[in-house]
Amino acid sequence: MPQTARDEVVDFVTRWSAETGIGVDQFIAWLGISSSKYYHWRRRYGQSNNHNGRTPRTFWLQEWEREAIIAFYREHPEEGYRRLAYMMIDADVVAASPSSVYRVLKQANLLCCWARIQSRRGQGFQQPKGTHEHWHIDVTYLNICGTFYYLCSILDGYSRYADHHR
Repeated sequence: MPQTARDEVVDFVTRWSAETGIGVDQFIAWLGISSSKYYHWRRRYGQSNNHNGRTPRTFWLQEWEREAIIAFYREHPEEGYRRLAYMMIDADVVAASPSSVYRVLKQANLLCCWARIQSRRGQGFQQPKGTHEHWHIDVTYLNICGTFYYLCSILDGYSRYADHHR
């Protein structure tokens, strides 16, 4: 029902109940609406119908705050979103939680643009082409009759020769 019609019904029932002395419940029954519906209308008197609409909240970030977060990120691209949130609070730029900063940066596609180094994992070890190109240090321990002995070996990766051990 439109807001104006709803408010007119509430005004009508309130006015004529006061003038005639007839109870509000009797007028509601004569109009053919339930009492819960009438009292709900009375509670919402003067409010428009916003069905499932996004009602702005006081704690939501405003547009200028989003722009400030993005600008601050562009000045400090090496920082993570958590550290960025606290840096902005300290610099008195925007007071936003780390999750809000993350959401703003994610919506602006600024979190997926990191220059990541391609991993060589799973492609195998590239064997050295000559001696003294690649060295290994191996640490091994031996338990002999309850006494631990540590063996440190320095190995050449090309010849697999133990150059030194202690």
